[in-house]
Amino acid sequence: MPKIKIADAPRQAGTRYPPPFDKPCRERSWLRLGDAAALTQFGVNLVRLPPGTWSSQRHWHSHEDEFVYILEGELVLVTDEGEEILGAGDCAGFKAGDRNGHCLQNRSAREAKFLAVGARHEDDYGEYPDIDLKFTANRSAAKGGFVHKDGSSY
Repeated sequence: MPKIKIADAPRQAGTRYPPPFDKPCRERSWLRLGDAAALTQFGVNLVRLPPGTWSSQRHWHSHEDEFVYILEGELVLVTDEGEEILGAGDCAGFKAGDRNGHCLQNRSAREAKFLAVGARHEDDYGEYPDIDLKFTANRSAAKGGFVHKDGSSY
């Protein structure tokens, strides 16, 4: 049965980031549409960002491509090149291994929604250029696989 019942899709909210890095992402929520379709090679999430909420801390992935498509609202895409406004119908892609960190921030007064599509690779790891945080390939580790950049635990 290929049709996904949106109401039955697994829901998640919040963040696994350790404090204080969790604060701007606490109010985000998403529907795991890829999981609802039993997809195994890539994920698809319908993400909701209330005003003032970020999609993530600015990050990059070693082994996973990412793609976002804005459905509603206005978001600020933050990368090494600076900031760029994305509105409904805009999209952006992030190649695996490119160390140009990215995130989306809702600085508007309206909720924003976007689709996020990304690979699922068990060896994926990455870093957060602006803060002392990286994630490990073993995301089941303590604090969701988050460690200091020197490798010490949170």
